This record gives sequence, structure tokens and C-alpha cells, in this order.
Amino acid sequence: MLIRFGFEIDVECTSPVPMLLALSTHRDVIGRLIGEDFVRVPANCPTRAYDDQFGNRITRIVAPVGPTRMWSDCVIEFDAQPDRQVPDARQHAIEDLPDDVLAHLLASRYCDSDNLIQQAWALFGYTVEGWPRVQAITGFVHSHVTFGYQFGRANKTASDVFREKTGVCRDFAHLAISLCRAMNIPARYASGYLGDIGVPDSGAGDFCAWFEVFLGGAWHTFDARYNEPRIGRILMVRGSDAADVAMITSFGDYRLSYFRVWTDRIEDGLEDGEILDMLRTRPEGEALVFPSSARVA
Repeated sequence: MLIRFGFEIDVECTSPVPMLLALSTHRDVIGRLIGEDFVRVPANCPTRAYDDQFGNRITRIVAPVGPTRMWSDCVIEFDAQPDRQVPDARQHAIEDLPDDVLAHLLASRYCDSDNLIQQAWALFGYTVEGWPRVQAITGFVHSHVTFGYQFGRANKTASDVFREKTGVCRDFAHLAISLCRAMNIPARYASGYLGDIGVPDSGAGDFCAWFEVFLGGAWHTFDARYNEPRIGRILMVRGSDAADVAMITSFGDYRLSYFRVWTDRIEDGLEDGEILDMLRTRPEGEALVFPSSARVA
């Protein structure tokens, strides 16, 4: 399968602003990239990239005064299958967990699992350990939380989501992660591209957040917003929660004036030269945020 993915993001600054951009694919992405997957910026905005402690590729810039457009456009060729289902994956005793997994049992900035222990055990203590318990948590969050961009805010924690019953995709992930951790299941945050492949068109594109749990000696993907296996996830970042992998971490004020994401399946069998010609111009599509949008704050 061939999937074209990318973004255009415009910001405006009144003074130079250092930024960390988590906008590239993760080192663990499996597939052949055609084109170049890196953050492009104007010539007056130098970049430098590094890998963080989670293996995420982070781009450093200092956005200059005025408008700055950041963009990327690439094609991946891979065997895109629905999220792998392993119903017999077992839950590990804590003493048997690998050392590098233990941190994903702990509360973090947005995943305040220590505040949800009583609720988690009351809701899911009766469920079968392992995959069935995680699936029960995923189903609960899916039905408990109402999605809407108007419900998102920067300081919203998992316990806020549990109480308010609203959020954006990262809030679905944060609540599911927190409930898992409260029940001693290692869980971590993930985000990337997820197009409408094999499902009805949902409108303007966006990045998508999901979560991963450690069961049966491996990490597995779950998605509390959609609660069904999906095709064609392209991983960008992983972390304890969204604080580790914000799309833009800025050290100063800026205004988001334009935001567009595309994740589109393209014709199978295209030659690399044809794909590279295609990538000379960015695709048309609906923006999620316009300068006049009420969602720009």
C-alpha cells in the first residue's frame, strides 16, 4: 500500500521564538519512504534535528518575527494491516516486567493515574486480566467520552476527562493510559498519522493520538477514540503522555494561523519517479484551522 502523508502549519511570531517540533516519523516506522520526511521551513529559519529519550525525531528551530510555514510531504510503501489483535496476550506480574517498561506504570503530567485507582478497580476489577481488561478499558473510554475540538485544552488531565466526559483524541488516550496504569498495566502515549482508509471520510485531516500497552512480552496498539482496528497508522511519536511529544513546544508566544494534515492512499504500482513528480506540489485539501477559525486562540 502507498500512503501519501504530510502537513502544512503556519505560525506567526512577534519576536523570535525557539521551538521543538515533534513532526517527523518515528525511527521505528516500518516501511519504505519515498521522498524526504523532514520538517521544511523558510531559508531564514535554520533547523537542527536530534533523537530524544523515546526515539522521537525532534527538529529545533527559532521561528523568526512574522509568518513561518512548516511543512512536510512524503509517501510510505508498506504492508498496511489492521491493528494486530492478540486476545490471549497476558498481563505480566510487576516483578517480571523489563526494566525499561516500569516507567510506564507511573503517573505523569497528564496521566494522573494515582487519582483514578479507586475508580479503575471499581470499574474493571471484575474483568479478566490481560487483553480482555485493556479492551474493557478501551471500550469504556470510547463510550464515556464525547469527542469535540471545543473540549480540548492544554492543561486537561485524565481525571479531568473522566469527570467532564469530553475531550479530543489525546484526552481519550490519556484516560485509557491512566486507567491501565492504575491497574498495573504498562501503557504509553503514541501519536501520528491515521487516514480514513477502510472507513467513511471524516472530513479535514488531523494528527491522531492512540496508546500502547505492554502485554505478553510486546507492545500493542489500542485506540480509545475509535475502538476498532484501523489500517495505515504511521507513527510519529511516543512518550509517557502528550507533554513528552507536543507537536510544537515553544519558548515564547506564537499564533497558529493555518493547520492542514493529509494521509491519503494513492494508486498502487506507481513508479518512484512518478511519486517524486507528484511530490513536487502539495496536495489540495481542507484545512482544519484557518486564520478566522474560532479554534485559533
